[in-house]
Amino acid sequence: MPTPIPTPSSQTGLRALKAMLGARHPLAAMQVFHDELGDVFRVNLPRFTPVVMVGPEAARFVLLDARNELRWRNEDDPVTRLLRHGVLVVDGDEHDRLRQAMKPALHRRVLDSHVETMVHRSDQVTDGWTDGQVVDMLVEMRKIALLILMDALYRVDFTPELDRLWNAILGSIRYISPGLWMMWPRLPRPGYRSALSQMDEYLYRIIDERRAIPDQGKGESHDLLGLLIDAGLDDDLIRDQLLTMLIAGHDTGTALMAWSLYLLGSHPETLRRARDEVEVVLEAAPPTPDRLGQLEFLGRVIKESLRLYPPIHLGSRLAATDLEYNGFHIPAGERVIYSIYLTQRHKEYWPDPHRFDPDRHAPGARQVPYAWLGFGGGPRNCIGGGFGLMEAKVVLARLLQDFELTLVELHVHPHMGATLEPRPGVRMRVHRRNQTVVHS
Repeated sequence: MPTPIPTPSSQTGLRALKAMLGARHPLAAMQVFHDELGDVFRVNLPRFTPVVMVGPEAARFVLLDARNELRWRNEDDPVTRLLRHGVLVVDGDEHDRLRQAMKPALHRRVLDSHVETMVHRSDQVTDGWTDGQVVDMLVEMRKIALLILMDALYRVDFTPELDRLWNAILGSIRYISPGLWMMWPRLPRPGYRSALSQMDEYLYRIIDERRAIPDQGKGESHDLLGLLIDAGLDDDLIRDQLLTMLIAGHDTGTALMAWSLYLLGSHPETLRRARDEVEVVLEAAPPTPDRLGQLEFLGRVIKESLRLYPPIHLGSRLAATDLEYNGFHIPAGERVIYSIYLTQRHKEYWPDPHRFDPDRHAPGARQVPYAWLGFGGGPRNCIGGGFGLMEAKVVLARLLQDFELTLVELHVHPHMGATLEPRPGVRMRVHRRNQTVVHS
């Protein structure tokens, strides 16, 4: 007989509500549920009762063992309506074909060629900062991430469109962020029509412009847009992949870099160690592929930022068939959520789990497989994971080269948007450090 899935009692619910109001984010409530109910529990909101799974064993079950019985695609989710047949929201052979077509654009050999672009686009944004100015790193990192992604993956200079499409991009992100649609999936949402139309108009335009280039489509492309055209995809399917990568790729990078800067700013000794490493490794030269690997401590900072504040903090699936997990019965049609956030703060696998400690990721440190899920795991791990890690290291190294960074607002909390963002932002005062650093 299957064990009933634990459900919060009214007392547990009250404690969770108190924690959520105190911390100002729902993940605090999920932490209470996990602490009191264990690694498998059911959320009991009106019309929204998913099974939540926590821990490395659960992650392996979802990402590997039962991956063919758990579907990504959910026709009731706004993310499916927005991305249509993007690689993120399709299953089976359709997913595998799209992923195979996109992989060459994100291969390690190609990534190295983007380092110069990442430096250039970072400089482009920071050159507009004035000495002593307070900037919101959440906003500034979004600018950098958008310019890098469009240049590196689509061979498009997004500078002329950055201001014009800024609100449309933010609107698209809000469209797929958690909200009342989770309980009422068919709730009309007319306020987003203009933003989504603007994004479509722009993406179809850059597809048309690329198709018009002589010799395009002859199988010699290395960027993502060119590869999709070479693969023979029609405009609608190309649009779906471009929008998927634009939204998912830049928004995760934005969150990762903003959280990393917040954690560095709130831990001055760690900031000093990272800055000293950058000075020794890079001196006055821009980051290069061969020197990035030597920024070992900065890499630890990034991995620990991903542990504490993973941009993609949960994975959602639909059970395509009845499933059994550790004595629990999960019926077909059930929504299953595995919590990356709770797994990466699980006290059984992470001593003092809420403490920021980059040395957890030092060479030789032992970690239980699937206890760290910064880019998911299994055959559908994040296709842009290598790109995101390289981007974060390049941009953060460049900022540490150029600026003294002082956090001026310590009171930041996680916001569950399309990604896990620091709110109200990461406000830092910037002072230019060394005018002898070579700029692009």
